[in-house]
Amino acid sequence: MSGFSTARLKMVDGQVRTNDVTDRRVLDAMLTVPREAFVPADRQALTYLDLDLDVSEGAAKRFLIKPQLTGKLLQAAEIGEGDNVLVVGCATGYLAALTAKLAGQVTATECDSALAAKAKAALNLANVTCKAAACADGDPSAAPYDVIILNGATEVTPEALLGQLKEGGRLVGVSAESRPPRAIIVTHTHGEFGHRALFDAAAPVLPGLERAAAFVF
Repeated sequence: MSGFSTARLKMVDGQVRTNDVTDRRVLDAMLTVPREAFVPADRQALTYLDLDLDVSEGAAKRFLIKPQLTGKLLQAAEIGEGDNVLVVGCATGYLAALTAKLAGQVTATECDSALAAKAKAALNLANVTCKAAACADGDPSAAPYDVIILNGATEVTPEALLGQLKEGGRLVGVSAESRPPRAIIVTHTHGEFGHRALFDAAAPVLPGLERAAAFVF
């Protein structure tokens, strides 16, 4: 077993399972997708640590969110094998690669066009389409979605994304609209959106989903 394979097993056993992730499909995906393939070569030693991993190559900071939070969000999303899923702010594509193991079709968006190109090359999967797009915009062309997953946090209500949810669909991510930040699930039922907090969680805020700066005299 290679060093990365051993580290991947330890990540799942020590970070993911111990945080109440019991969904066999999610665990299998995290055991088989090589996270190191989505990390720049000079940072691969950090691949399997319990941290939000900076994979930025440009001015804007972009991250792969912590493995345990990744697993918990995927479990909460309850992705079905035929589901059409949008991954928002995919960075280099790791969360999209995991989602592709669970869903029928995946659209992944990334606001940094250079990172989007890297994600597209790293993913190269038949059921994933990767696009450069603002996080707040989603991708209406492939909507409506059964599931939308945020690879990070939002400080505002993502109205455009919610508008791309199918009836019966759900959005999962971290809401930092109030303190403490929490993982949430938003469900679309009978034209209404229901918000439910799942657990306390912190993640980097996605570009374009920041709270507007308050005006100061």
